[in-house]
Amino acid sequence: MRQAHAPDATHAGIGLRAPHYAEIARRKPRLAFLEVHSENFFGDGGPPLAWLERFRADYPLSLHGVGLSLGTADALDETHLAKLAALAQRFEPALVSEHLCWGAIGGRFANDLLPLPYTEPALARVIEQIGHAQDRLGRRILVENVSSYLEFEDSTIPEWEFLAETARASGCGILLDVNNIHVNAMNHGFDALRYLDAIPARAVEEIHLAGYEESGGLLIDTHGARVFPEVWRLYEAAIARFGARPTLVEWDTDIPELDVLLREASTATAILERADAPQHERIGA
Repeated sequence: MRQAHAPDATHAGIGLRAPHYAEIARRKPRLAFLEVHSENFFGDGGPPLAWLERFRADYPLSLHGVGLSLGTADALDETHLAKLAALAQRFEPALVSEHLCWGAIGGRFANDLLPLPYTEPALARVIEQIGHAQDRLGRRILVENVSSYLEFEDSTIPEWEFLAETARASGCGILLDVNNIHVNAMNHGFDALRYLDAIPARAVEEIHLAGYEESGGLLIDTHGARVFPEVWRLYEAAIARFGARPTLVEWDTDIPELDVLLREASTATAILERADAPQHERIGA
């Protein structure tokens, strides 16, 4: 079995989207890794899988799922898990991740990443489901904090403590979405730096950056804009707290030209390189 390449933590990656396939294959820009939505590659054949085979020769891969619904009250979808396991076995990605949320129940799918009530029963259920998923896949997965636009009245655990305890108790890693932290901090009125301080550094194995929009007094995580200055500042604080981590720029709607994504990735890379530089280089000694 081929050994997966680990992403270079001093450079950023981008989400691999179909409009950019041919250009990335031709230009081969320097990127730490490419990330795809797992479910887009669940087919048995066809062009998507052929493209992914081509890209794996040049870049480490990350499989990022949006449909497993780890927080559902139902049992996890074993067919979904089997397809994900087969995909991971075939492409041997450096990272496999899912969202800390729910999106399906009773055979109905919401087509959204819905927030959980942050309660002890929900925490126990998520830990159980992650354990099952990791056993089925035969590997540690990462879970990502999601954006939200409401809070449950019966929540008793701060979001950041819920995420930290999920990782501790299940043994999973954390994919820390810095944009989602900023969005939720603005929407729900908490201190984003307090969130960072509560997350165990050793659990953070990947970071996401993206853009948002404002609508009706809320910040909406659209993945359809450049990273905002406030999010760049929070990202710098995250790197200062956790050290350099594999970082991905997401852009899923109104997808721009490839060079726009590459410029966003280069901004993240500059922050990572500064963090990784020896102290004498940082102070110009």
